[in-house]
Amino acid sequence: MSLYSQTVDFLSGAFSDNESKLPLLAVAGASFTLGLIARSGFAQSESPKTIFSSPRLAVSASISELENGQLPLPTDVLPGARDVFTPYGSIRVYEWGPEDGPKVLFVHGITTPCIALGGVAHALVDRGCRVMLFDLFGRGYSDCPADLPQDDRLFSTQIFLALTSSPISWTGAESGKFCLTGYSLGGGIAATFASYFPHLISSLVLLAPAGLLRDSHISFQTRLLYSKGLMPENILTSLVRRRLGAGPLVTPKPKDTKLNAADALTEELPSQSAAATQILSRSYPHINVPSTVAWQVNNHTGFVHAFMSSMRYGPILQQRQWNNWVRLGEYLTAQNETSSNENKRPGDNKVHILCGDNDLIIIKSEIVPDATAALGGNVVFKFYEAGHEFPSTIYEEVASYIFEIL
Repeated sequence: MSLYSQTVDFLSGAFSDNESKLPLLAVAGASFTLGLIARSGFAQSESPKTIFSSPRLAVSASISELENGQLPLPTDVLPGARDVFTPYGSIRVYEWGPEDGPKVLFVHGITTPCIALGGVAHALVDRGCRVMLFDLFGRGYSDCPADLPQDDRLFSTQIFLALTSSPISWTGAESGKFCLTGYSLGGGIAATFASYFPHLISSLVLLAPAGLLRDSHISFQTRLLYSKGLMPENILTSLVRRRLGAGPLVTPKPKDTKLNAADALTEELPSQSAAATQILSRSYPHINVPSTVAWQVNNHTGFVHAFMSSMRYGPILQQRQWNNWVRLGEYLTAQNETSSNENKRPGDNKVHILCGDNDLIIIKSEIVPDATAALGGNVVFKFYEAGHEFPSTIYEEVASYIFEIL
């Protein structure tokens, strides 16, 4: 099959609206051809933005307190909200819980703001923990740097910016270290951060983590996102925005098919029945992940850019991240060799990976051997009867597991 034909298949599969499919295909096909001939012809004439603003200022300036509470993502959706102003744009951080409790820092996934982990965070605070969550650049109420790739360097920097904004110490000698918990893309971010700064972390919990996804599972559709220049960027951005705005796929994805970029959206969203029962925000029980993501797609000017950049440069694929996981495993092996066996529990100095048995992205039969090999055996697994979205649906069980290892 030709490259052009595969591209048409991608565009055709991206939309379910039959009435709009043909004209869109015609425009996209012509744009793809012209892009190969003269890519610069589609360049924006104005100077490129350096920061895409979040909806924060627009929301705070235009709506009342009552209207704010009715939003799919209220500005005070979680306790302890603050905006941290940085050279990369503003970062939305939430922090609450007893100041002297065990500390847990959460890093969320590629499409959902940090509210997706609100249920786990609340449950840990109920158990006496201090928690911190923040919206990754381009999600929720965090701005998005437009001129930097969303890669290990940017994400690690954002973690430090969030940590140092706290009124209490998370990294000092008397801080007691902290548990780092990452979900999906956030799992890949957390593993990479831990591989460079393991001395800051008391424990590492990865929920359906990216980072070791086998390259053979990636579809042509997603490779098109990775390959800048094959299509004009503004055309590709418009197509991705439309697909993300369409929400979850109606037809379940067969297990034996290759993954495409839309799966990252689909699999992070719980079913409608699960979304109806989850309580991610104690202040606003009506909040759920699907409506929050839909609102984010339509209101955050940097979200699609952040999504595409994370797919291209983020800690997702095994071929890019293997060495980071190996470095982390080597550190843990050295720690186990030098630490005393007295009072040592089976899960100490190990990475804890929690997954769903029915996850279509992080597959059990692959993550177990791959993570075990990369980490030199310094890993413990826990599986739930659930899919990729489990941290937002069975958060009490997840919180109980995390609290047990603190």
